[in-house]
Amino acid sequence: MVIGVVCVSAGFCSAQTNPPAAATVLPFAPLHEYTSRTDRRTEPYPDKPLNIGPPGSIFRDPNFGSPILRVTGIGSDPHEGNRSLMTPSSAEQNSWNSDSTFFYVTTIGGSFLLYRFDPSTMIVRAVGANPDLGSEPAFSFTSPNILYGMSRQERRISQYDISSGRTITLNNPAKCVKLGFGDYGTFMSVSGDDKRFLAVFGPQQDKNYLVYVYDREQGCRWYNTLTGEISGQWGPRGTISFPGRFPVHNARLAKSGKFLYVQPGGGQAWVVWDVETMHVDACASGCGGHHAMGYSHIVGSSENTHPLDLWLRPLEHLNTHIALVPAIEAVKGYWYDSHFSWNNTDADDSTPVCFSTYRPDNPMLPGSTPRVSGPWENEIDCAETDGKSSKIWRFAHTYSTARNGFWSTPRGNISPDGRFFMFTSDWEDQLGRQPNGQYRSDVFIVELK
Repeated sequence: MVIGVVCVSAGFCSAQTNPPAAATVLPFAPLHEYTSRTDRRTEPYPDKPLNIGPPGSIFRDPNFGSPILRVTGIGSDPHEGNRSLMTPSSAEQNSWNSDSTFFYVTTIGGSFLLYRFDPSTMIVRAVGANPDLGSEPAFSFTSPNILYGMSRQERRISQYDISSGRTITLNNPAKCVKLGFGDYGTFMSVSGDDKRFLAVFGPQQDKNYLVYVYDREQGCRWYNTLTGEISGQWGPRGTISFPGRFPVHNARLAKSGKFLYVQPGGGQAWVVWDVETMHVDACASGCGGHHAMGYSHIVGSSENTHPLDLWLRPLEHLNTHIALVPAIEAVKGYWYDSHFSWNNTDADDSTPVCFSTYRPDNPMLPGSTPRVSGPWENEIDCAETDGKSSKIWRFAHTYSTARNGFWSTPRGNISPDGRFFMFTSDWEDQLGRQPNGQYRSDVFIVELK
């Protein structure tokens, strides 16, 4: 691994509400068609763990042939050398910049580490910058040097410029809505044009209550999910007619900036808010599993007959859907989970949605292979969304037991150009142990072709 240090300063400047000065054109158009395998053959793991080498090593998945880069290892975390390093807690987060030359990984300590990446050689080097943007910021979809986030103490939506090392405050939510003393803010997502931002406030996940939208031109707007009140500096105000009241587990902004998806805590069906109105609608059927937002659609597992019984739904009409994987056989006797990433989507929502899967019954004995009973299990794959066919491209196994706590599950994040998928794996418990004795997890990148 080539390690370098880029010396930057992180200072706060006066508030700025204009978008980044220059949006760049991506050097690669998002890939709509891959050439990887699309069969439905059961693909068991190799009998013995792969010799993957130290951080910086590139090897190929023996079953699918895709190049895989090991990004982190023992010593990669400057704060605690043998702690796990991971991808963000949500596969929906945009942890890649717009041209796949920077990405970040998260730490157990609640911070993130920035990496420079060469997409032509897959060489990475750590960047010596750690601005106070919370643990899981979001890159701009238009400007490769811009990163957005929020520190827990400041509770302000901020913009960080990698090239200059400057951090500026875009918006102070406390000037728009009264926040409790113990409330903290979590930055969740940004629209595809960098004009709208989403944050969530409250005491903790599954007890949070305020979904907050900042528009660069119009100002703030918010939705209290416990009271049903909507207010702010623009748009209609009042109490919604939708009867549901709930704390927030997760929330994301559509790339169009027009819709908001909210996953309640406590197992209630997820809802969609049309941000410019008072309209909130709930998922009525096939509401299980994880989902991801495009511009005007939401995609995810219906969990009706099979974990990959994927439904694509227009956000304006949640009760209609398209089944992306027809003729899928019902699962018999087992189930697995999946996390979806759609940061490579376009305005038509026609690019493949990518995901990683894992089985909760994988063996815990070090070196034991994860279980496979059918296609797509413990794999990294992408599903077609353009309606032309129903392909699922298969790229790699995850090599994760997913048994060393939540952070060992192979959550993955697709790059906006659709070329790379970054994921977490404990690699069959072959990566050493953390200070607490638990097996470590590290970050890997697979090239999608």
